[in-house]
Amino acid sequence: MTDMSKEYAAALFMLASEENCCQEISESLALVSDIVQENEGYLALLASPAISIEDRLRAIDEAFGSLHMHVISFLKILCERSYIQYLMEAIKEFERLYALATQILTAKVTSAVPLTQDEESSLQKKLEAKFAHPVVLDAAVDAGILGGMIIEIDGKVIDASLRRRLGDIKDVISR
Repeated sequence: MTDMSKEYAAALFMLASEENCCQEISESLALVSDIVQENEGYLALLASPAISIEDRLRAIDEAFGSLHMHVISFLKILCERSYIQYLMEAIKEFERLYALATQILTAKVTSAVPLTQDEESSLQKKLEAKFAHPVVLDAAVDAGILGGMIIEIDGKVIDASLRRRLGDIKDVISR
């Protein structure tokens, strides 16, 4: 992560904290992130010197005009100062700062098959009870773990995968 993305994210976070709108900005940034990831060339368009700055700023207004005004200003500043390529890093840094401030833990959950909404909800409640903090799940699928799941949260790894269990059995048998 670059110092530039950290600097801009910290400035946005400080502003959001002062105005007590961190959650709204976090939600707006999540939408920006989704849109940018779905449209590969969008950041390249906003960074292109072949397009006038006025047209690029107008594109931001058209695409994100309904979002929080601080997020729109943030995007425009990054665009004007030719730092738009650091947007995704800055969003991640903002989310990290927000999670630290609110003590929200992110659990990266990798399962062999997609979890249902009920399974995610149940897992989230169990993790919140275990860690005594709000938990946000970041679910991913990896068929290579064969079954079960791997949970990474708060610097800990809970490996309840079938692949690990089979490895443990193999170790016992080969002794």
